[in-house]
Amino acid sequence: MTTTKIRCNWCGQDSLYQAYHDNEWGVVCHDDERLFAMLCLEGMQAGLSWITILKKRENYYQAFDGFDASKIAQYDDEKINELMSNAGIIRHRLKIKAIIANAKAYLKIKENQSFNDYVWGIVACHQDRTPLINHPKTAEEIPTKTAASIALSKQLKKDGFKFVGPTICYAYMQACGMVNDHVADCDFK
Repeated sequence: MTTTKIRCNWCGQDSLYQAYHDNEWGVVCHDDERLFAMLCLEGMQAGLSWITILKKRENYYQAFDGFDASKIAQYDDEKINELMSNAGIIRHRLKIKAIIANAKAYLKIKENQSFNDYVWGIVACHQDRTPLINHPKTAEEIPTKTAASIALSKQLKKDGFKFVGPTICYAYMQACGMVNDHVADCDFK
């Protein structure tokens, strides 16, 4: 007998979206490289839906050298033009340049501390850096930004990051498990 799992309704019936919901969204991440990659990918969704980026995620990893910040920080106009012709990613010059700026800012942060300590220290969900667990009753109760995402956005911008507004930062916090917004009846909370 198979039982149907109850999921947050935002992931719909798309198997890729459901796998992301089931295995990644809201799962705590403390890995510097993944935190960096997710920040860049979340920024790419500005004005778009996350499923659009999710479907292109592997292409982004290929196009951006596995999100190796030291390589990305060296990208020049020739590389930007190459990326602008890559149909596997969103061909938006400012977003491509944002990933390059983010790599440089990330490397600067890494000179003094781990990126994990940096981002988790800003959002400070709890003193022990465990996630804030909300479990709203409905998706409509989930905010698009919070005081923590506003603080994260402000600090990231101050430190040179791009495409990191408060709404993107809140989506990032959800994606990296800083906050768990699975609805109360979701089997994956």
